[in-house]
Amino acid sequence: MAGIYSLMEFLPKPWNLFNDRIDEFNPEHCLLFKANCQSKQSFDYSTLLKYNDSHLCLIPYPKSGRSKMPPIKGMPQKPRTASVYRGKGQKSTDSQTVDNNLNDFHNVLARVDELRVALDDPANLWAHLQCSWDRAEQLSNPRMAEIVRQAEIVKTFLVDLRMRVRRVLRRSRELTPLQRVQEMDRASMLWLVKQPGRTNSERAGSTQRVLAISRHESFDTLENRVLHSYLRLAYQLSKQWLQENKSSEHGKRYGSVLSYCRYCRQFADELRSLGVRETDPVQTTNYVLMHDRSYRAVNVARTKLLRQETAEEDLWCWQAQCWTDFCILAIVLALRKLNDAEMLYQSPLIWLEHSNDGMQFQHDNPLAVFWLKKSGLIVEVMGRPKGTNVSKQQFEVSAHVWLEVAKLGSSLVDQKIPVWTPHIFTSLNLAAEVDRAQQLLWELSRQGLNEPIHTGLILMPAHGKSGYDKKSNRNGFASAIAMDAVGTTLKEGKTRLAEFVSSCFTQDSG
Repeated sequence: MAGIYSLMEFLPKPWNLFNDRIDEFNPEHCLLFKANCQSKQSFDYSTLLKYNDSHLCLIPYPKSGRSKMPPIKGMPQKPRTASVYRGKGQKSTDSQTVDNNLNDFHNVLARVDELRVALDDPANLWAHLQCSWDRAEQLSNPRMAEIVRQAEIVKTFLVDLRMRVRRVLRRSRELTPLQRVQEMDRASMLWLVKQPGRTNSERAGSTQRVLAISRHESFDTLENRVLHSYLRLAYQLSKQWLQENKSSEHGKRYGSVLSYCRYCRQFADELRSLGVRETDPVQTTNYVLMHDRSYRAVNVARTKLLRQETAEEDLWCWQAQCWTDFCILAIVLALRKLNDAEMLYQSPLIWLEHSNDGMQFQHDNPLAVFWLKKSGLIVEVMGRPKGTNVSKQQFEVSAHVWLEVAKLGSSLVDQKIPVWTPHIFTSLNLAAEVDRAQQLLWELSRQGLNEPIHTGLILMPAHGKSGYDKKSNRNGFASAIAMDAVGTTLKEGKTRLAEFVSSCFTQDSG
């Protein structure tokens, strides 16, 4: 890599004061590196922070779970549902781990996607988002997904098509009894005149059969192949959704998807018995798919599922960015829950139909500004600061989410609070990581920097087991919170996050 980047430095953990040199990344590491950019890199990456010529960059997870450049080994590989239903899926040696990682991934996407729904009412955006996240704490309320919507809407069209599966008469040439011949084409007549004999009966030979046109009923049409492909894909996706939401098996939504899963499987088996093949994901539409109401609805539903699968494969590679989106929203909601907090300003949020290296929405900085009435503090939430907004100290800390605190009426920043948002596939020792983060903050405080950085927070995935740890020194403290995007771990994580932001702005926070 010499000549591409100079002084490239891999960061297994961004808060480590002295990062140990590593030869390759593994599931316990963040895929980050710092470098002085000289030219374009040969592998894919996204720049998180810039300071002068120095860059903090994020590497996406490789789709195969490993790569040679940069050296990455042992990362989980996302199962490709769209390939499974075509019989091309791969087998995993640790299916339980893969299923858990996929479930966590979908839950984070669901929490972030609820922002898109809340944006329909900008005046009450955060109130709607808070209600959605509160509902997600109850495991009996499973996440909404495209397959859930289709289970409620598309099934009516499938019932209609099942009663009238379209069929056509196919023409073919075959040996037909002479007395049953109804039509002959040019090729059949040429065959007939080449046979020995003077009359048709003599030319038919001992079997009294001649080559003629026959018509047979066939169900293997383009529209039925699209229907068959949709049923297989919908069955796989609904089966996956049911597996991820077993805790809500007595709920109405779970029952609806379960019924739809069984119906799709039965209907697909019937089409297979009728000789209907499956079609490729990319195919042209015919008159029936465009103008028949039920076939058109199925074709649109199939296109949505295929697009969702394609988008999720890209987001899986950039799920560290999705996790940062989740953490930014969680911090704003935690500040809103403070008793004396009043939101003075919020940046316009723009939902991206196609994610930008995993980022689902864009905003200006600060994202939100809160006034804490009792303490007279102004708190600004800064998500992914760019350009001249990044100081040398911020770049050295390697955090791209910040809280900036100032006294009301003052233009000077009293303190800056870095929030690290590492996405790691394994559970970490919170006490050890907090100790390393606290050492970094202590070292920064000893340098007498113009920007006071005494307090820091690590927000990481819990992988089913929430956790919290904190270590204080004379000037500040470092905390770590492990939380998930659903269930009790979400509830506990939100509580711990609210306690953290509250303790940052009290007299005895140190």
